[in-house]
Amino acid sequence: MPIRILITGGTFDKEYNELNGFLYFKDTHLPEMLRTARTNLTINYRTLMMMDSLEMTDSDRELIAHNCQEVKETQIIITHGTDTMPETAKYLADRIKDKTIVLTGAMIPIVFGSSDGLFNLGAAVAYVQSLPHGVYIAMNGKLFNSGNVRKNREKGIFEEVNTP
Repeated sequence: MPIRILITGGTFDKEYNELNGFLYFKDTHLPEMLRTARTNLTINYRTLMMMDSLEMTDSDRELIAHNCQEVKETQIIITHGTDTMPETAKYLADRIKDKTIVLTGAMIPIVFGSSDGLFNLGAAVAYVQSLPHGVYIAMNGKLFNSGNVRKNREKGIFEEVNTP
């Protein structure tokens, strides 16, 4: 069964300007990451936007939801900025019930080499193939249900809102 990856930007795809120290967007690193991972899965991808998730609006989230609904694949990964990933996951969970959607991203840009992005993408690929329909977040080896996750900015990690 093919997997669809929808690209929205976030730290995952940021570039670093060595002259001024700023991060910016150029193009997605996803094709290179899939080559590095040596996957032989059928993965189709589409860039929807290249933006920092702090700038994301509900109209951007609606574009993501529309694409999730329109693609034929039922297993979808969304690369997303970490700052508003929980909000987008909840938005999608309220609208899409018949697909398995896993959002993932990175705390450190892929171009830095020490990024968690490749690991997170690998986890998302595994999770999207094995989970029932629903919307999830995969970050740093952990899986979270939409609506029960937040980014802890002090610790730099994702955590459950309501722990069992």
